[in-house]
Amino acid sequence: MRESWLNTGRDVHTERERELVGVGHAARARSFFLSRQAYRPTPLRALPALAGTAGVASIRLKDESGRMGLGSFKALGGMYAVTRLAEAEAQELYGPRPTEEQLRTVAARVPFVCASAGNHGLSVAAGARALGAEAIVLLGEDVPEEFAERLRAHGAQVRRSGSTYEQSMSDALELAARHGWRLVSDSSWDGYTTVPLDIMRGYTVLFDEVGELGGEAAGGEGEDGDGPAGNTGAVGSGNGGGGGDGAPTHVFVQAGVGGLAAAAAGYARDRWGERPRIVVVEPEAAPCLLASVRAGRPVRVEGGRTTLGRLDCREPSLLAWRLLSRLADAFVTVTDTEAEEAAGLLAAEGVRVSPCGAAGAAGLLALPPAARAALEVGPDSRVLLVGTEAAL
Repeated sequence: MRESWLNTGRDVHTERERELVGVGHAARARSFFLSRQAYRPTPLRALPALAGTAGVASIRLKDESGRMGLGSFKALGGMYAVTRLAEAEAQELYGPRPTEEQLRTVAARVPFVCASAGNHGLSVAAGARALGAEAIVLLGEDVPEEFAERLRAHGAQVRRSGSTYEQSMSDALELAARHGWRLVSDSSWDGYTTVPLDIMRGYTVLFDEVGELGGEAAGGEGEDGDGPAGNTGAVGSGNGGGGGDGAPTHVFVQAGVGGLAAAAAGYARDRWGERPRIVVVEPEAAPCLLASVRAGRPVRVEGGRTTLGRLDCREPSLLAWRLLSRLADAFVTVTDTEAEEAAGLLAAEGVRVSPCGAAGAAGLLALPPAARAALEVGPDSRVLLVGTEAAL
């Protein structure tokens, strides 16, 4: 059953959240990516037809389908975390400024291991390969072979493990403990927060790009967003909570374990202040964040299957839950059909993302009238979406 939950625990943004995820972390992560040849900001697309359908002033979509040749926003997370993990080890051995050679020597000593539904593994594999290290990626039996082939093409050793992501994650944790391998998980739990926090900080780069792209052309063809100008109603840069006239009034962002949504909430609150309404969108069959915020603690959800495979997560990341329980305004669920229909509407405007990538748009379109009124979604709203991954 489709659900919506207005977060009664929503609180003001404080220095505590800023220390975890914010504008400063985005700047540091972006400086890392600027040194990578494959890095370019992804486009910010104007979607006037969808805005008309949704009854809002404007919709901008951050199109992550071409991110660094890996096809999703996750390229920003695993790659950054792998390097940060290797840097920390190298600094213990060589001091605060290890050389590139020292970094690669340390990285190559022990494999990086992760569980993935596809995209996270690609980012970890690319990060490990850049350092001359080995990546071992565990995939559930339900992950398409296409993802396994892409992982192998990026140098990863692929192992099939379990029928679900959670089973693959459990096996990755066991392998890391048994062999002393480096675990790179985008979820977090008590005693394991450093790596997933770096992954979330990597994700903030895409939101940092929004500010510089907002007043420019909305993006045509190509990863850099070059192309004809889009409609008005641009998403502006804001500054330290200013929430200026061009800043988004609403951010709809999809979630699996919640890392991207938490990055969005932390960055948006730090840059645009309390004004933007943050709405987290989950599959109807796997609303682990909605259930956890409603329960006041992280909980596991059971239920049916969903075709939204990269969002099919039954337990939230502890860090993500902590941030979103304070900073998000609402949680909504969408059906597989609604996500598929939203992907079709985006394709009609030239944005080719998967149903997972279109889930945020689906959440906006499917928002119940009562929630729409409570969140003040209307003709003056400027909505920011993230097209998280390319169409398969």
